[in-house]
Amino acid sequence: MIKVNSPGLQTTVQDFGRIGYYEVGMPPSGVMDKYSYIAGNLLVGNKENAAVLEITYMGPVLEFQQDAVIAVTGGVMQPKINDRPVGMWETLQVKTGDVLSFDFIKQGARVYLAVAGGIDVPLVMDSRATYTLCGIGGYEGRPLQAGDVLKIGTENETDIAVGTRISDHLIPTFSKHHEVRVIVGLCSYRLTEESKERFFSIDWTVTPEANRVGYRFKGERLNFVEREQPFGAGSNPSNVVDLGYPIGSIQVPDGVEPIALLNDAVTGGGYATICTIISTDLDKMAQIKTNDKVRFVAVDINEALEIRKEYQNKIQQIKEQIIRQAGGVQNG
Repeated sequence: MIKVNSPGLQTTVQDFGRIGYYEVGMPPSGVMDKYSYIAGNLLVGNKENAAVLEITYMGPVLEFQQDAVIAVTGGVMQPKINDRPVGMWETLQVKTGDVLSFDFIKQGARVYLAVAGGIDVPLVMDSRATYTLCGIGGYEGRPLQAGDVLKIGTENETDIAVGTRISDHLIPTFSKHHEVRVIVGLCSYRLTEESKERFFSIDWTVTPEANRVGYRFKGERLNFVEREQPFGAGSNPSNVVDLGYPIGSIQVPDGVEPIALLNDAVTGGGYATICTIISTDLDKMAQIKTNDKVRFVAVDINEALEIRKEYQNKIQQIKEQIIRQAGGVQNG
């Protein structure tokens, strides 16, 4: 058991996501930074879809009521066991009665706590992910509150030696200025050529409206090609006939303050979506904070596939490194 003494700003139970229900209007939810999530579960020997805690901006205070093996990954938020600083991106031991706490976030926006065995909450539509807008999944469908008690599950596959650590070159770094790569479409044809060029040439500022549903950006007004609105579209030039919104799609209501739609966003609507963030860079979005600067960079599908291949290669390197370290311990 893990007792929540203080919940932090927003701490939720998440796994890889609620996959396969998009067609009925259910977004995937799940962890926003999948790289950090996968690394954390590997460091504690969990199955790949084990549930973790996603921690935003300010960490919780957690009291462990049993011995456990944990790992903390993601943005830079110093973890402490019994007020003693401990490492991130490594396998840690906690004992019964130990208290895990965190300093304020220094880099990035979200941190992930993986526990050997995973966080045991009921499956809802094949996932333990929290979707707060509907109040389903996770711990009672909501962020954690003081006094909650979490059960540790049995989603553990391998015993990982305490002290196992991921190499520095495989640990992402975070700044306040970000390049986020996108593929142009679905409705980019609605923008004037000048506005398309401006979208990719300016630095957009993340507004305070930045959460798991989506990030809103402030910059310049974007203008639309004049036309007679088609039947079924609204009266605003940014309206189109309703269509599906891929995760990571960027819509531009009224041409003002584009919105990147993320894990908990609606699955469709009638605003023009001008591009879609590539899958690997959704992890970057998870670690962007209010007032950070973002420059969008257009890539084509072949470039996106090569980037994904590099990303998958890094995951494989982490797996191999952990296996080597575990083998070295066993042979020693």
